[in-house]
Amino acid sequence: MNGPHSVDGVLVQWGDRLFYPGNRTVRTRPLPRLRGDSARASTKRRADAIRARIAATVVRRAPQVMVRVTGGGRGIRAIAAHFRYISKHGRLDIEDEHGTKLSGRGAVHELADDWRFGGTLIEEEGGSRREAFNLMLSMPRGTAEPLNVLEAARRFAKDELADHKYVMVLHDHQAHPHVHISVRAESKHGQRLNPRKADLHRWRETFAEKLREQGIDAEATRQATRGATRHYPDLWRVKAAAEGRLRKPRGDHRRGEAVDISRQEASEAWEQIAAALAKSGDVGDRELAAEIVRYTRGPSRAVEPAAVKPLTVKPPTAERGR
Repeated sequence: MNGPHSVDGVLVQWGDRLFYPGNRTVRTRPLPRLRGDSARASTKRRADAIRARIAATVVRRAPQVMVRVTGGGRGIRAIAAHFRYISKHGRLDIEDEHGTKLSGRGAVHELADDWRFGGTLIEEEGGSRREAFNLMLSMPRGTAEPLNVLEAARRFAKDELADHKYVMVLHDHQAHPHVHISVRAESKHGQRLNPRKADLHRWRETFAEKLREQGIDAEATRQATRGATRHYPDLWRVKAAAEGRLRKPRGDHRRGEAVDISRQEASEAWEQIAAALAKSGDVGDRELAAEIVRYTRGPSRAVEPAAVKPLTVKPPTAERGR
């Protein structure tokens, strides 16, 4: 059987590909080496973090957080309209980046004026670029209390949207609690927000972390890692469909060469990790390898039942014939 250090090295190498793809291009790396850490201690610490991510995904089937960019305003008219929408025309409290609660239609109007003149002027109709981004943070139904979701969103915004004007509103009247956040694209220092795919993944990681800080089981595993291909409809599509205005519905599943490549890469990573764990001298590692095989060889009904397909992972050699 492989020694613990060789197993840890495989977990770090392939676990980073599975859980932290593309993080070399964003401002944070998972589990940076601590001062005073030896190379072996750093690898061990990172490998244990990967083990925890694997257990959350394949054993506990931890609820997956959602962070979506639902749109954004190019002029103050559109931005103010979104303020009215998320606050239900002033009936729900709006919380700004300072923690101040605003309510009523007058407050919504004043907020729009503050954003319009609080930095580079935002024109009434705007131009080609977005002057604000609209986010929605949520958890699956029944997995977190509304106030916990709000607190996690509050901590998320302080970490990820620092130096930007932003407001948030909790919606807890629907099937699952969620928080709408509107953030001004231009920061107080003139830098502009321009979220990319890697940023969205980091945002999910941060939101999940803020929920776990409150004792709530939450994960931010990529769809490819879970074998999922689900399309989440844009907010405008949901509203248009409800009003009978949606002319061309989009399919429920993501398709294409990029999706297939991501799934193949995830399958390879799972297979390498399962093989290493199966040869480990630690019984917990070998049990985790068996859980990976069970998870990847068929749809996981605990995870997005309508959008999960089996990943092609073969049982590792150490498990065959059992």
